[in-house]
Amino acid sequence: MVTNATSFSRSGLSDFIIQRASAVIMALYTACIIGHFIVSPTISHESLVDFFGSTAMQLWSTMALLATAAHAWIGMWTVGTDYIRPHYFGTHATAFRLTYQAGCALLIFVYLGWGLKLFWSI
Repeated sequence: MVTNATSFSRSGLSDFIIQRASAVIMALYTACIIGHFIVSPTISHESLVDFFGSTAMQLWSTMALLATAAHAWIGMWTVGTDYIRPHYFGTHATAFRLTYQAGCALLIFVYLGWGLKLFWSI
């Protein structure tokens, strides 16, 4: 069996399931935040600090951040493997694709670190 080392998982089916599950997590997180704005009588800096500073919201935000990173990696990997091919880029397609994937991985890693620093005040 041939596997790709730069894929998020070993099969397209598991990538599909991870991407759909991460989309559900991100949608629920968005609904949670919108719900907070709808039910809160006043929105102030202090109320937002209290809301996002609670341990439950920090955990929920971290889960949403990890889901976003997984979703982004699978999407960007798919774009790279679908469109950076020898048909379009010639003999250097593999080098272009690996550079693109390394850049995507670096950006996702930076965004993850930044998000964790924001949520957990590291």
